Amino acid sequence: MWAELALDGVDTMLWKPRNQLTLCVVVIATTSLFADSGEGPANHGEWPFQPPLRSAVPDLNDTSVVRNPIDAFIAKRLEEQGLRMNDEADRRTLLRRVTFDLTGLPPTPDEQRRFLEDTSPEAYDKLVDRLLTSPHYGVRWGQHWLDVVRYAETEGFKADTLRPNAFRYRDYVIRALNNDIGYDQFIRQQLAGDELERDNPDALIATGLLRLYPDENNAANLFQRRQEILDDVTETTGLAFLGLTMGCAQCHDHKFDEIRQTDYFRLQAFFAPFVERDDLLAATPQQRKQFREQLAIWDSATRDIRNRMNALLAEERRESDSYALTKFRSAIQECYLKPAEERTPLEEQIAQMTQRQLAWRFKPEAAVKKLSKDDQAEYAKLERQLRSFDRLKPQPLPVAMAVSDVSEQAPRTYLLEGGNWKNPADEVQPGFPELLAVRESALREQSLPQSSTGRRSSLANWLTDPEHPLTARVIVNRVWHHHFGRGIVASPNDFGVQGEPPTHPELLDWLAVELMNHDWSLKYIHKLIVTSATYRQSSLVDADRPLHAKAMEVDIDNRLLWHARRRRLEGEAIRDAMLLVSGELNQRLYGKSEQPDLPDGISKRYAWQPDKSPVDRNRRSLFVLAKRNMRFPTFDAFDLPDMHNSCGQRIVTTTPTQALLMLNSEQSLESAQSWSDKLIREAGQDNESLLTNAWKAALGRLPTKNEIEDALAFLEATSQTNSRDRTSAVADLCHALFNCNEFIYID
Repeated sequence: MWAELALDGVDTMLWKPRNQLTLCVVVIATTSLFADSGEGPANHGEWPFQPPLRSAVPDLNDTSVVRNPIDAFIAKRLEEQGLRMNDEADRRTLLRRVTFDLTGLPPTPDEQRRFLEDTSPEAYDKLVDRLLTSPHYGVRWGQHWLDVVRYAETEGFKADTLRPNAFRYRDYVIRALNNDIGYDQFIRQQLAGDELERDNPDALIATGLLRLYPDENNAANLFQRRQEILDDVTETTGLAFLGLTMGCAQCHDHKFDEIRQTDYFRLQAFFAPFVERDDLLAATPQQRKQFREQLAIWDSATRDIRNRMNALLAEERRESDSYALTKFRSAIQECYLKPAEERTPLEEQIAQMTQRQLAWRFKPEAAVKKLSKDDQAEYAKLERQLRSFDRLKPQPLPVAMAVSDVSEQAPRTYLLEGGNWKNPADEVQPGFPELLAVRESALREQSLPQSSTGRRSSLANWLTDPEHPLTARVIVNRVWHHHFGRGIVASPNDFGVQGEPPTHPELLDWLAVELMNHDWSLKYIHKLIVTSATYRQSSLVDADRPLHAKAMEVDIDNRLLWHARRRRLEGEAIRDAMLLVSGELNQRLYGKSEQPDLPDGISKRYAWQPDKSPVDRNRRSLFVLAKRNMRFPTFDAFDLPDMHNSCGQRIVTTTPTQALLMLNSEQSLESAQSWSDKLIREAGQDNESLLTNAWKAALGRLPTKNEIEDALAFLEATSQTNSRDRTSAVADLCHALFNCNEFIYID
């Protein structure tokens, strides 16, 4: 609680209080938590902006709790407060915790059996290795990354237009995490894959990161639209990779961090040259060569037919384009009408944006209906002729939602007074925030494709330089946050002075250096964390135990990690768990998103048509269509981010809506029915066996004696009420288990 009070009363890291009471609260809380540690808010303003150094692993009086160096850092802080770690969690609890953490799914009864029967000292390590190699690891941790980069498959705003190839970026993230590509390469591919790995289809798809901004794609003021896109990309880059609120310097110098408005626009200049590309083939050079060769054969055979079809629609197209152009201001029309060879880079960007809108507005089907009857008949005849050549047409290759630079010359970037695109001031060049000085070797030369400025490559190289003070710290902190429910820096998107001070800065630095020393492998960091004694602690707290009572006095918020935190699952994991337990989960990965059934009452404007195949509707939740203006109700109820802004840490609420949804939604009821059918098939008439199977599948443990007695009485009473059969009674029991707190929380 002290942190909230502190942040409410502090304007800068100089700790200017709004009143004396606030100052007292802050000083008392800070003194108690950081006593004798040498760390704390006083030097937080400098700490994250210096290159991370490999901290010495602390010496301890009692090393019995140490499984790896992480534990030494945690135990040292506890030792200073006269505390120690909690007991280790039991094996079933630990199995459920780590399985959800690494895959987003509960352990199956068979997985529980195999782990519990393995009594070797290496059993837990083998479990972790298996989970890290599961394809579902990338799904689980892909969701966390997609929150940060505000992934969605629609534009947002009023139209909320579908982005048909956005799913390829989601799939790229899953593959990259499953393949454990270095986080440095992960950054470079997303920021500049088209420049650095031009022949790698995945690297091209990765640049879809720069296309995830909300966008009013039919906006008339394209100069303003371009600036809004650049502002969004600049802010998200600062949050995602730097853990800094760069967007606060858009209109003026940052009020708290040493980020000048000039720094903001110098960072923005790296992105100023890019243009949207929806015509780039996500294929290898050989695949593209074969495709183009085959396409050339079809093109030659059908050129006359297509030319005639285009001629029939030419007048309608001219009229459509002419009318649409009148919706743009004269400066935009001039950019579009100017010969391409005479355009400046900025004019070319505006012209391309204009062309995209004109193409979007022209509907060939509608234009055909405006032709004379004779011309309509001829057009239909030509369409039939064109289809007869389909045998020559190559199979389509995947198309990336990507970016490239408009040319080898970049548009000029100006500092905008008040952040307003109408008020350009001094021109600025690409550059890095001065408080993050990194050696110039980050700007190393590289071979670049034609028509590229290389600016994004320079930015990517700067971010992944080993001496960069924030990149490794920020991502390691994100990993820690999702394993413990709270980051070492508890504000994952804000390492600045308005963010929370680190609880264990030396540990975060040690982990950051470990990441870089192990080829930026995130799986290595995961294993280090989840095999630590710190992670393996029990979440049970007993106020009657003297050490627990003292810990509750000293650190009621558990910032020093003297016990594991109980955490609620996200809506996606809750839905996936219900589908897995009930036997309905379709574990197919990748590809276009699914569209499950929607409840009544959803706005028809944004609602989708459910997939025809029920099996397709039951894929993992990461593959549910991500619409900005119509969030899937189960996810929305359980605090899904709004997908317009970067989310480093989801809020966790407890609301009546959540309970009502779990009780009344078709998803819960149908999954309960499917699960009951599955349990009856497996256990037959043996109710005790059925209950054992149910508890293991849903809660990862055996039922207690009292639970068995109560459940047997429930089944008997329910099956005798209103002539209901046993299947219905079991379905009610399954429904009740889905609604247990224990089902949606992990200990």
